[in-house]
Amino acid sequence: MIIINGREEHGAAGRSLLSYVETEGYRFDRVAVEINGDIVPKQAYAERALADGDRVEIVHFMGGG
Repeated sequence: MIIINGREEHGAAGRSLLSYVETEGYRFDRVAVEINGDIVPKQAYAERALADGDRVEIVHFMGGG
């Protein structure tokens, strides 16, 4: 089981972080991701596979005023 932003995500195990971010509609240039307490550098998103037991936090930055 993978927890992403406090919710159980079924079917995410084995997918790359980049694939997950893109298919969930996040803009790559406007997110920061932490997995198991560690910030993941953007250049590692394609290589970092989501694994059972991961706790993921995705922060999506939005503009506005």
